[in-house]
Amino acid sequence: MAAVAGGAGRAADRGRAAAGGGRDRAGGAPAVLGGVLLAAHLRGVRGRWAGHDFSPAAEPFPHTEIGVPAAYPESWFVPLAGRGTALLSDDIDHAVRERRFAVRLAERPYRPAPLLRATAPHLPALRSAESPLFNGPVVGLRTDPLPGPGDAEVRLHRARFFDFQCSNELCGLRIAERGSGEVFDARRALLTDAAGRLRPLDAGELADVVGVSTLAFTTDGLLVIVGDGDPSGSGSLEPRDLVTADGAPRRELAEVLCTGMERELREETGLARGSVAGTELTGFARWMERGGKPEFFGITRLSVSSASLHGDDVSFLEVDLATLRRELRTGAGLLEAPSLPQPIREHGTLPLLLAIRAAALR
Repeated sequence: MAAVAGGAGRAADRGRAAAGGGRDRAGGAPAVLGGVLLAAHLRGVRGRWAGHDFSPAAEPFPHTEIGVPAAYPESWFVPLAGRGTALLSDDIDHAVRERRFAVRLAERPYRPAPLLRATAPHLPALRSAESPLFNGPVVGLRTDPLPGPGDAEVRLHRARFFDFQCSNELCGLRIAERGSGEVFDARRALLTDAAGRLRPLDAGELADVVGVSTLAFTTDGLLVIVGDGDPSGSGSLEPRDLVTADGAPRRELAEVLCTGMERELREETGLARGSVAGTELTGFARWMERGGKPEFFGITRLSVSSASLHGDDVSFLEVDLATLRRELRTGAGLLEAPSLPQPIREHGTLPLLLAIRAAALR
C-alpha cells in the first residue's frame, strides 16, 4: 500500500511484536511496556488528521499522469466529463463474460489500516446529521478478473459501508493541512505503486466494494431507467448475494454478480421476482474517483412489457445498441455517439454510461 497506510500497518506490526516479545520472555513488565507503547501509537494515529480539512475534490482524476496496471491486458482510462473516469479493457470484458471464476470468501472481514480508520471522525459523509449513512454489510473484491486459460478463482471479503468511506472514498476528497495548506494526495498515495501505476486489486488494501449495475429491457424492447439517469438496477454487492435461498454458498462469480444485479433491480423498480427472465454479464470497469473500485455490468431480460411497470422514478427509453456498437467501433466517443439517447447524454451517471457501452460492445 502507499506510505500512509503501509506505514501505519508496519508501525502496528512493530507494536504487536513488542507486546508479543514480552510474552515470549515470560516477564510481565515488558508486556505492559509493549501495551503502553502500542496505546501511545494508536493515540498518535487517531490524532493524525485533527489538523486537516476534508472536502470534495474539485480536480478530475489525473489519468494522464498515472499508468494502467502492468498485470492488465490492453486497458485505458476513459474520462467522461462531469461523470467520472473509468479504467476499461475489452479483454477483461470478454473474460468476465466467458471465463469461469470460482468464488472464495475470506474468513476475516476487511478492516482498513489504522491510519485510514482514523479519518472517520473527519469525513463529511459520516459527519452529516441531515442524511446519516447506513453502515450496511457489503462485499469487496481482492482479485482482478483477468483473461487466461481455463478456470480461475477470485477472492471476496466482507466489509461495512463505513470501511469503504474510510478507504476508497478518500480518493474523492481534498485533504489539506490547515496551517501549511499542504495537500495529502490520496489518489497517488493509496492507488499507485512505486512505478506510478494503478495497483491491481490483488495488490491493494482498500475495501474495493463491488459495484453491480444492470440494464433491464422490457418485452417491447425498452430500457428501464431509474431516476434522472441511473441504470435499471445499481448498487453494491451484499453478503446475502453470496448464498442461495436455503443458505448454500454460491460457487461462481457470475451467479453472485447476477444475483446482486437482480436484487438491486427489484429493490429500485418494485419488480416481482417472476418478472425477471434472466441476466448476463457484459463488462467490467474500475471507477477511479471512488478509489478504483470494481464495477460489473449486465443486461437483464424482463418477462413483462413497459405498460405493466409503474413508478414515479421509473421511465423508459429506446436504445439502438446495434447502431451504437457500430459508432463506437468506428471511433466515436461514448458521449458523442449520435445514437446515444439525449436524456442519457445529458443526465446519465457513470454506471449507466458504462453499462450501455458494455452492452453495445458485448
